[in-house]
Amino acid sequence: MSDAARPTEPIASIEHYRDLLERLNRDWRIEGYVAADGSLARRALYQVRRVLARLLGPQETFNSEVVQLVNTLAPTLAPVLSSLDQVERYREALAARERRMETAFDQLRTEQQELRTVVAALRQANHDLTRELSAGRGAPSGAPDSAPAGGADLSPVALAKGEGPPLRTGGPTSSEALSHKYVGFEDQFRGAPEDIAARQAGYVELFAGASDVIDIGCGRGEFLALLHARGVRARGIDVNESMVEVCVQQGLDATKADALEYLRAQPPASLGGLIAAQVVEHLDPAYLTGLLDAAYAALRPGAPIVLETINPACWFAFFESYVRDITHVRPLHPDTLKFLLQVSGFSGVEIRYQAPYPEHDKLQRVAPAALGTAAETLNANVDKLNSLLFTYLDYAAIGARS
Repeated sequence: MSDAARPTEPIASIEHYRDLLERLNRDWRIEGYVAADGSLARRALYQVRRVLARLLGPQETFNSEVVQLVNTLAPTLAPVLSSLDQVERYREALAARERRMETAFDQLRTEQQELRTVVAALRQANHDLTRELSAGRGAPSGAPDSAPAGGADLSPVALAKGEGPPLRTGGPTSSEALSHKYVGFEDQFRGAPEDIAARQAGYVELFAGASDVIDIGCGRGEFLALLHARGVRARGIDVNESMVEVCVQQGLDATKADALEYLRAQPPASLGGLIAAQVVEHLDPAYLTGLLDAAYAALRPGAPIVLETINPACWFAFFESYVRDITHVRPLHPDTLKFLLQVSGFSGVEIRYQAPYPEHDKLQRVAPAALGTAAETLNANVDKLNSLLFTYLDYAAIGARS
């Protein structure tokens, strides 16, 4: 039953209507009654009402006729009135049954979502296994990467300068062993593709007129599709082969590749733009600094760079979104990511906040009339807590190759 169809007030009991009928028969006279032991004031009021009754004779006549009509109809309505209690009890029973059904439907929806997640993971795992068998691979998809050559310099400084072996973005959490499961994770927790596309649509204008744009960590291809619709030539890379296949199935240009290796392989000043949405929080610090240096070398002068990530300055975003994903390596404060872009040579770096926390879910201020002068102090504390807990869930550091 919809809210519009559901009665907002319970049906009155039969006792209510009996009391109403009794009051009508008792109080229809304008002059009323005076008790035998009434006080002088009551007797005086009665005399005043008698005078008014003479002046309002037609009204009293009308009252009398209405009461007579009600008394005539009362026996006819008695069966209806006597059934009102049963109707009310039936309505309450239906409401209770509806609540039980809503609870059952909520449970079914939860179980359906869990089943969809498992089925999606199994389907992708079966697809990966079929692909591996067709390709005749000898090693299992979850086999670890080969160890670096002996004597290689693995220090953060060497890695940041690009002097060490290519880095991976988090070891086993980025391997193919997790790929099919992570597609299901994205579907369930990051949001539907159309929701992500709506959030990323604001970045499209930054790449207007550009070509050879690279989308690092392209995921399911939401931003690649937006650029394709605007006629911007772009390609995506992702270490997750299952994600890449999702893009290819949509006709998008995507390939499996390590971001740092890919950028280092590009000719200098050959790319017209770079975006990495929800990627940098998956990277080790040394890998990230090396990636920014490689991006600077590969981008053309004036080409934009957009790095979107979770906003850890918002406590809700950190504890609700960041810690949920086991592939996250390190949160990046907006000031930190802005600094890293600047010291890597990018100019005009700005922070653009995304996905504001819904206003109706924030702590609510009180009206000054409710608490007087204390309301100012309370509201100031509410504003401070909202600015700490419930601000923007994401942000993007945006700059350009100087």
